Amino acid sequence: MYDGWRLALIAAGLMLLLLAVCHWGRTGPLFVFCMLCSLCCSTIYWEWHDALNVSDLELRLPAAETVDTYPVTAQGVISSPVEVDGDRADFKVSLQKADLGFRQSTLTHMKTHAHQDNDQDLKTHDVVMVQVRLLDKSELDIVGQWQRGDHIQLTGELQKPGEARNFDGFDYLQYLRTQNMHWIIKVKGADQAQITPPDGWSLSHILRWNDSARDTLGGKLEQLYTGVHAGYMKGLVIGSQDDLDPDTFMEFSRLGLTHILAISGMHVAVVVGCLLFLCTTLRMTRETSLTVVMWLIPVYVLLTGASPSIVRAGIMGMIGLYAARRRLLKDGLHILSAAALAMLLWNPYFLVNVSFQLSFIVTAGLMIFVPKLMPLLRFMPRWLAGTVGITVVAQLISFPLTIYYFNQVSLLSVIANLILVPVISLIVLPLGMVSLLLSWVWMRGAGWLANITEWLNQLTFRIVEWMNASSAFMTLWPSPSLAWILVYYVVLYVLLSIVKKKSEHQGAAMNNSDDTVPLEGRDSLNSRADLSEPAAVFPLVDQWAGSLRWRGFITTSHYIERYAVRSVIMLLSVVLGALLYTGYQSPSMGGAGLVQFLDVGQGDSILVTTPEGKHILIDGGGTVNFRKEKDAWKERKAPFEVGEKVVVPLLKKRGVHQLEAVIMTHGDQDHIGGLLAVLKEIPVKSVVFNGTLADSDSFRELMSTAVQRNVPIYQAGAERGPWKVDKYTDIQFLFPIFPESGETINSLPLIKEQNHASLVFVLQMNGSRVLFTGDTDQAAEQKILLHLEELLHEGSGLQADNPVDVMKVAHHGSKTSTSAAWLNAWKPRTAVISAGVNNMYGHPHTDVVGRLERSGSIIYQTNLHGEVQMRMKENHIEIRTKLP
Repeated sequence: MYDGWRLALIAAGLMLLLLAVCHWGRTGPLFVFCMLCSLCCSTIYWEWHDALNVSDLELRLPAAETVDTYPVTAQGVISSPVEVDGDRADFKVSLQKADLGFRQSTLTHMKTHAHQDNDQDLKTHDVVMVQVRLLDKSELDIVGQWQRGDHIQLTGELQKPGEARNFDGFDYLQYLRTQNMHWIIKVKGADQAQITPPDGWSLSHILRWNDSARDTLGGKLEQLYTGVHAGYMKGLVIGSQDDLDPDTFMEFSRLGLTHILAISGMHVAVVVGCLLFLCTTLRMTRETSLTVVMWLIPVYVLLTGASPSIVRAGIMGMIGLYAARRRLLKDGLHILSAAALAMLLWNPYFLVNVSFQLSFIVTAGLMIFVPKLMPLLRFMPRWLAGTVGITVVAQLISFPLTIYYFNQVSLLSVIANLILVPVISLIVLPLGMVSLLLSWVWMRGAGWLANITEWLNQLTFRIVEWMNASSAFMTLWPSPSLAWILVYYVVLYVLLSIVKKKSEHQGAAMNNSDDTVPLEGRDSLNSRADLSEPAAVFPLVDQWAGSLRWRGFITTSHYIERYAVRSVIMLLSVVLGALLYTGYQSPSMGGAGLVQFLDVGQGDSILVTTPEGKHILIDGGGTVNFRKEKDAWKERKAPFEVGEKVVVPLLKKRGVHQLEAVIMTHGDQDHIGGLLAVLKEIPVKSVVFNGTLADSDSFRELMSTAVQRNVPIYQAGAERGPWKVDKYTDIQFLFPIFPESGETINSLPLIKEQNHASLVFVLQMNGSRVLFTGDTDQAAEQKILLHLEELLHEGSGLQADNPVDVMKVAHHGSKTSTSAAWLNAWKPRTAVISAGVNNMYGHPHTDVVGRLERSGSIIYQTNLHGEVQMRMKENHIEIRTKLP
């Protein structure tokens, strides 16, 4: 997150904070020294581990080589399960040799300066991600036989993983680096990979057998359960989410229930409980039972995929069982710390893993905060108080990380967890495990259990769907800062600690009341009971009051004793409320406007934020699919969708709670395809379109979704007046001009070629002008210029001879748009072209780029610069790009 002088200042601040805490806790100098040493040693260990994370292949690339793709022939060993999805197979390969192909000039340079033989040059220890594109349906059977541990020789293209192209976007390059991978090898066709089974036995055979066992267990669950239940139970029982229905996962995600589908401590607890019960039934001794279960935990961890959360739970379970067997350590925090230390020594990159962070922080939070909350729940039955306490604390502790990574929290999350987690963990999960085991000996009985489980699952799905029916309970949060997260935890801890002490003291006072106290002692007792807490509970308050009393401020001392603790509780509650309020607000623009040209590949999507904080989304990108019906086998379970994977996450991370309007420039897929996800996930006040109908399923589904959600739909055109968005922002539509021939149109026309009918409009904000052009063509450009001349003669004031500060170049820089006359009329100082990297259309066209350069425009391209952001202050624009 930080580097340079900022990192040094933060490290120094952490050390000072550590010293302050140690001084507050009155720890000895040896303890302080050990704490400082642990901080320094962990830092050095991280830096040492990170410095070793380099690619052998990158060191062999010539410095002068600037291409992004290299032909490669490589040999290695498959080091992960082979995952087949549609027409693609993905797996990791530990390389042993790699022969890179370069251009002839580069090869000559390398031969001239070679100091090693070829065999020495080819050796590498890189781990790469391999993606095999299947060309025929018959290749599914071929790759289905590939396994971990097989030797592989493949021919393909070596590429760098894609980096984040939008601010706050997912960085695949950095993600793979934390997996110690730096390259992707893309292979076309299974025939470009030759597989050889391993010669002899090795430790990798254990993982190979484990993969086969997981496949077998998954196959059994598919026999027992039908439809969406099969994928759901595979995720719940063995931690395989490959076949989990995306819509089901999304419904669970909205209510904060995805932890149920992630194998973790709950699953380990159920397995340990069942195994201990079985051992007791078999009349094993206590020590033998604990030993057997302790050694079976690693088997379960492997069978469920060994994610960070299950590894954490497995290590803690083994340590806890060993401690119970030896009657030793019983402090859960020590066990948790030991598990964290072991995992981070094995792989420090676990520290930046979301699953690791959530698993450890929630577990630690339950150990620390539940005892502080329980005194407040004394009015509930004991069994209910425990469930409520655990659920509430889990939600409070996970809240900062949830909004940091996922940017949404449902107000019904606590209720959903209270209702569903006990049912799933105590009934559905055991039934799923028992039915799986029973299927090996009595398939019919296992089927009966599966039917009961499916009925419970269906009930669960209906409850989840009902809770998600209204979007009123879903809150969207921008990602908070690290300082905000730390302050939240500190305030919550101090607040619950004080409230706990206060509650315990009041309970003790009530329990110790005695009806036989003499009357003469009643006044003193009542007066003391009125005081909030005695010195034994809050020494600081008593010391402060005593100091004032000694100086003669009796009345002040009395008020401090009576009201100080209550005042602190109220103050901390206000601080916590203020934290939540400020954390929920969108980032302040400081009076400036913001125009953000998102990189959505080959498409358009622009987010406009006005100085008053209103948000307008212009188009939403979209993935164009040219797949034929006979190629249905190539369809993936969760195909990449720009709106769901790019646009919606970016809107949430930037604190967009509501869109004032969604403007659809026209009905082509690369402009509206992503808007369906936007309408489903983000509240939208209005939809503005060009007044024409497009003949596509995506357009019909988008418009019907808007109608179902009661979103008003407005037709825009040149005949409309200026749209005043806020005090500093207005929009003037220039095209389409309907009706062009003067006749009245009673119904919306169906136009197949939508480019000509694109919305064209000028956004004026803080004195700057931006021209948006959609995919308009040169014919429409000429009509707009003629129309503006007519309006100028009529004295309307509209004209095209005033330069615009920014122009969104039409149709991704196609040669059918952006004529010389158009540029001469608007004279844009800056031009932005939204085009995909290496797109099949060759956008932007060299003629268009040449015309822009000759007109003196500064050109930004999303295919080169990634996202382009323009902060518009008073008659001044600041521009930054994601990529240099």
